[in-house]
Amino acid sequence: MPEDNRNSRILVTGANGFVGQRLVSALLQQEYNVICAQRNDANKKEKKPGCEYYAVGDFTEMSAWDDVLGGVDSVVHLAARVHVMQETVADPLAAFRKANVEVTLKLAGAAAKKKVRRFVYISTIKVNGEQTEENAFTEKDALNPVDPYARSKFEAEQGLMDLGGASGMEIVIIRPVLVYGPGVKGNVFRLLQLIEKGTPLPFRGVNNQRSLLALDNLIDLIILCSQHPAAANQIFLATDGNDISTERLVKLCADSMHRPPRLFGVPVMLRRILTCLSPRLRKLERRLYGSLQADSSKARTLLGWRPPKSVEQGLLDTVNGYLNR
Repeated sequence: MPEDNRNSRILVTGANGFVGQRLVSALLQQEYNVICAQRNDANKKEKKPGCEYYAVGDFTEMSAWDDVLGGVDSVVHLAARVHVMQETVADPLAAFRKANVEVTLKLAGAAAKKKVRRFVYISTIKVNGEQTEENAFTEKDALNPVDPYARSKFEAEQGLMDLGGASGMEIVIIRPVLVYGPGVKGNVFRLLQLIEKGTPLPFRGVNNQRSLLALDNLIDLIILCSQHPAAANQIFLATDGNDISTERLVKLCADSMHRPPRLFGVPVMLRRILTCLSPRLRKLERRLYGSLQADSSKARTLLGWRPPKSVEQGLLDTVNGYLNR
């Protein structure tokens, strides 16, 4: 194990989340010194040997990070108010800004004062936009953050780059596409439930293209970006590098469950008529049948990154985690 790993102290926020738990385990396995910042004190089952834990309470009320940042070489900021399907607050943009912009810049400002070398920020592909037509998104494209979540992530990115330029702290921004893996929740979990139940799904003949990102591939890129000299002050789109259709996604998951994929087709004209009836149906149609592709070749070229897992292996791991939950 290289000596610099054992001497490198990495602070991970959101350490008890879907990505955070796997990241902490991988860092410890590679003998990094890991500091975990999370809302609540970790119980004995959650705590991983070799990791320092800080219960900082509500991140939006956190006023001082000095104790947590002592001796830290790099920060990986995962904690965020994430995209929600059914919003309940009166002013979603204000809530997202408080959690995703104010907290991020307060933490980054404190890190810069403590002479932290590098700040890795996990953003979202939604900063680029909601859908692609012909060409995959790249880091050079004009940005189109549509909803409050994406806008807050975009504003945090801008603030971080300004702060990095003024302070000299290295900033790395990663924009992942949809992340899946063991323990995944949200739409992927619901899809697995439907496949397990044998529910017929309306995706036969759907030839859209979606970029995905296996959890282990994201973890691998985060760790690389925390250390690689060429990653400093760069933005990277993150994908598996092998886009698939929704139909193919269902078939791969069904095969991993050893179940037949129950698929039927919906005529395009009927879909268009239905989407004219409601904005909600238009959003649903875009998520189910639209394309969203991102080009992750910059990370491969500049950093020499090679995702360790294929889409097929990543989905098999996801299904096995779901079945063994």
